[in-house]
Amino acid sequence: MIRSARKLPNLPYFWSLIDWTLPSLNPYKGKLQRAQSVDDMATIARKRTPKVVFDYVEGGAVDEIAYARSREVYSRVEFNSRVLRDVSRLDTSEIILGKKVDLPICFAPTGYTRLMHHVGEPAVANVAAEKNLIYALSTMGTTSPAELASAVPNSRRWFQLYVMKNRNDSLAVIKQARESGFETLVLTVDTPVAGLRYRDNRNGLTIPPRIRINTVFAIARKPIWWLNLFTTGKLEFAAFRGWDKSLSHLAAAIFDPATTFKDISWLRSVWDGPIVIKGIQSVEDAKTVAKLGIQGIILSNHGGRQFDRGPVPLEILPDVVRAVGKKVEIYIDGGIMSGLDALSAIALGAKAVFIGRAYLYGAMANGEAGVEQVIEIMRREFENGMALTGATNIAEVRKNGARIRSW
Repeated sequence: MIRSARKLPNLPYFWSLIDWTLPSLNPYKGKLQRAQSVDDMATIARKRTPKVVFDYVEGGAVDEIAYARSREVYSRVEFNSRVLRDVSRLDTSEIILGKKVDLPICFAPTGYTRLMHHVGEPAVANVAAEKNLIYALSTMGTTSPAELASAVPNSRRWFQLYVMKNRNDSLAVIKQARESGFETLVLTVDTPVAGLRYRDNRNGLTIPPRIRINTVFAIARKPIWWLNLFTTGKLEFAAFRGWDKSLSHLAAAIFDPATTFKDISWLRSVWDGPIVIKGIQSVEDAKTVAKLGIQGIILSNHGGRQFDRGPVPLEILPDVVRAVGKKVEIYIDGGIMSGLDALSAIALGAKAVFIGRAYLYGAMANGEAGVEQVIEIMRREFENGMALTGATNIAEVRKNGARIRSW
């Protein structure tokens, strides 16, 4: 039997192995440093924000089946990997509506953003500006178009719009976006009525949050979040500042069940910049809107937050790309929670992807730094996946392609 030779311990070597870093007074600092994935960031976000806020971000409509399906399909993507390719240098840039972005991952419009973190939309837009990405501001944002343009003047800004019951209200919001230098309008078309979001109803979500008896206990559990809420600007829908009616009344004014394809032609007549239609869920509708002079389509089921039995965007992506991909740019959102998810959509033909929950988890976990951390996590995963599939640029990712397994 061969035995290892024994010798006296090497004390300098032993001491070199000890991590002498003092514990941080910030209980989340170590967790943030150790976070490897967006799911890790979500775990931190859950602990830092009130339940009503986290549930608003995480939740979907009714039984949340649509969102679960949107997430599940990404686990079945299988890439066509090529080997013995020189992948020492990778180019993740893409041209979106005539301008280059450094990564085909864009920030989707999300409502109530200052509810997740007190800085809100400017924090996300600033990350987009620094990383040369696109940020889309929501009509339901808690920062106005003018305020965002002032705070982050060098960001590439898109504005998400609803065709409202009173078209003059839509025109007023469009005017704000135009005067604030927004380059593209994103028209959301999957909201003829508001989705049924049972989590939010059970939690009694309001903007701003109402102070009830149970709020006292919530403040005790999340004091920093509440302190930030009470010591920063009034939480309101900035594009509708001065609105003195309930949230349900506002939703009723914004969501118009009478909206049709004709409204896209109307929008084309009042906006001379690019128009992207968000919420397309079928090949037939994609063909129709592509004929109306628009520049892009976002395949979307609203992150599973509208119709809980709607189509899964990734499953129809290849068919839509084949049908209209040469006429308009095709983007996708819904359930994209990693760089590999984003790479999957690109390999199946998307021009770019839009993320919502993912960056909101980052904002809840650590503000602007958390949003930046989420993007860098996704970038690392995206680049690693590119290299392992043998692709050095986005065109090669699409050329190599991928498939959705049926198991």
